[in-house]
Amino acid sequence: MKPALLPWALLLLATALGPGPGPTADAQESCSMRCGALDGPCSCHPTCSGLGTCCLDFRDFCLEILPYSGSMMGGKDFVVRHFKMSSPTDASVICRFKDSIQTLGHVDSSGQVHCVSPLLYESGRIPFTVSLDNGHSFPRAGTWLAVHPNKVSMMEKSELVNETRWQYYGTANTSGNLSLTWHVKSLPTQTITIELWGYEETATRDGEWVHFGSSTAKITQGRSKKAWMCRDVQALWTNDHALAWHLSDDFREDPVAWARTQCQAWEELEDQLPNFLEELPDCPCTLTQARADSGRFFTDYGCDMEQGSVCTYHPGAVHCVRSVQASLRYGSGQQCCYTADGTQLLTADSSGGSTPDRGHDWGAPPFRTPPRVPSMSHWLYDVLSFYYCCLWAPDCPRYMQRRPSNDCRNYRPPRLASAFGDPHFVTFDGTNFTFNGRGEYVLLEAALTDLRVQARAQPGTMSNGTETRGTGLTAVAVQEGNSDVVEVRLANRTGGLEVLLNQEVLSFTEQSWMDLKGMFLSVAAGDRVSIMLASGAGLEVSVQGPFLSVSVLLPEKFLTHTHGLLGTLNNDPTDDFTLHSGRVLPPGTSPQELFLFGANWTVHNASSLLTYDSWFLVHNFLYQPKHDPTFEPLFPSETTLNPSLAQEAAKLCGDDHFCNFDVAATGSLSTGTATRVAHQLHQRRMQSLQPVVSCGWLAPPPNGQKEGNRYLAGSTIYFHCDNGYSLAGAETSTCQADGTWSSPTPKCQPGRSYAVLLGIIFGGLAVVAAVALVYVLLRRRKGNTHVWGAQP
Repeated sequence: MKPALLPWALLLLATALGPGPGPTADAQESCSMRCGALDGPCSCHPTCSGLGTCCLDFRDFCLEILPYSGSMMGGKDFVVRHFKMSSPTDASVICRFKDSIQTLGHVDSSGQVHCVSPLLYESGRIPFTVSLDNGHSFPRAGTWLAVHPNKVSMMEKSELVNETRWQYYGTANTSGNLSLTWHVKSLPTQTITIELWGYEETATRDGEWVHFGSSTAKITQGRSKKAWMCRDVQALWTNDHALAWHLSDDFREDPVAWARTQCQAWEELEDQLPNFLEELPDCPCTLTQARADSGRFFTDYGCDMEQGSVCTYHPGAVHCVRSVQASLRYGSGQQCCYTADGTQLLTADSSGGSTPDRGHDWGAPPFRTPPRVPSMSHWLYDVLSFYYCCLWAPDCPRYMQRRPSNDCRNYRPPRLASAFGDPHFVTFDGTNFTFNGRGEYVLLEAALTDLRVQARAQPGTMSNGTETRGTGLTAVAVQEGNSDVVEVRLANRTGGLEVLLNQEVLSFTEQSWMDLKGMFLSVAAGDRVSIMLASGAGLEVSVQGPFLSVSVLLPEKFLTHTHGLLGTLNNDPTDDFTLHSGRVLPPGTSPQELFLFGANWTVHNASSLLTYDSWFLVHNFLYQPKHDPTFEPLFPSETTLNPSLAQEAAKLCGDDHFCNFDVAATGSLSTGTATRVAHQLHQRRMQSLQPVVSCGWLAPPPNGQKEGNRYLAGSTIYFHCDNGYSLAGAETSTCQADGTWSSPTPKCQPGRSYAVLLGIIFGGLAVVAAVALVYVLLRRRKGNTHVWGAQP
């Protein structure tokens, strides 16, 4: 049986192992097997560093590593920091990942302990432990960040020179030598081995890698399954790609016929698999909606307008987004692509249209179960079939029929609420108010998914160093169900953002994207953090002036399920000021009463998500009332400005009352500017998220064409028939405000079209005119002959 085409990757291996086993540590230590523990005479919890309560051996057992991340494909060497072997030992270093996957580590000449990351079938934070006694005990613990192969830097990959040539190699007019390059510093060895590996999985069998050969031997079609956990050496992988040259003579003799056979086999397989399209989220109707709906959609790295819109698989598109979360039942993903004018590009109109994925490119728990392996399942179910049907054979309509674009008819934008400045709140139902308490407060609670968003507010500082009577957000924390807890706060020293995961400060020096438990996390330029939750809810936290600005996006399913300072989401702004008890304050409530409303939503210590890793935070927030009753806020009726500052504030703020208030509260025009900018960002995003009416895709008539590929309210589609057919029905159809087309698609009936009929009519008239002209000329000639014959 001829082998089917698999996703491939070339692997470069360092052929020599590192130095042998090194020394071991003392067997009994207070943080041994206790990392994360708060109890006992000393702490092994991440907060102990700031509080000075760590056990003396905290760094010896609760490990920091460098680098802390690498491709999930494995082969990355990392060093355990702050710990060195002090005496020789014959014991080997064993690194164990997820309590089951083991690799051999080593101790270098300086006494530092090294591990090599294993091949994993998932991305995210992977717990690991280290043994220095031949695997008898694993008292030391740390975390390794396994990254999607396409999200690691080029320094960590080997590169296929002219990758398109590699993928088409073996087809017509594509032959010759293939080149592979890599950074020498990434593989510090004199000798390497190049290996070829293919990936395969089925609907009933977990994914696995198949070894096809190495550079020291001829690459054949023979297969072997080598245990990767025994290959504890540094390695670099290429990107996933489709190779044709390894296949049988059938492919080389007639690539199109071979590809058509594979395309048909893929179609037959698709018909046996469940319909995954029904549980995918609907695409946003416009590019602005897609970029604003950051809780449910994120930029597709394969078609990014901020990276030059290199959209290889989607010609005509300038930007694509993918659904952040894989579908619950099938682990599938949605893709949505857009043209330069913001119109959605559909496969029904163009081969460059967006295509949904049976296997989400980013994978989904439980990862190894098909089709949930990041990148690999997507290649196997969605990308290779595109090669078969579209790139190597002219049968793309067959592919598009089973990967149709979603036309956005049922898309509903998320609802937005924000808090910024002193702080000012705009609720989900559009109510505006200011609450400048000092303490820790509930921004949002939603029992539907056990979503909780909490914030800490602290006073600002005047130019002379005194505290203002206004406050601002300095920390925001979120958890949904049993997900990880993520906190974003102002960094004391830099004034930028600091992100904590389960009360431990994260580093983003290597990765700006992290797959976490129950959420994804993205950091942009160090001043904006996006948190995407499993429910489709999203948070964006950024620095605006001296305080944080936070925006929360909720899908429609949260309707009637929210409480807190961001209001009750139910399309009724009159009940946004609902207390814990259920009592509702009326819309005309005074600022003083609103201050009591805010104080009613304080956080309790037992349910706090916020971190207390300094004695300042412990004494001022953990051991004190969550709402400071001694703090006297500034109310709008008390704001006064000197004439010169009032004039500048009026010029700066205009009619933005939030901006005017913050200038008065802080005496700072720059703070007012930051508030105005944050308010404008909220308003622009609200505009981007306005609902759009779509009438859905409208088909062209058989034996005809249509002009136009925009299907939103007010858009018009024009119809034409091919030669030999006449149009029966309306020549145009307009998308109406109620989501229906003004006319259905017309028919093109056999018969003469108007153009042909007019041609016949004018052609017939021309023939008649020509005959008449000839007749006249002949009559004249006959008359002339008679006259000439009468002469002498």
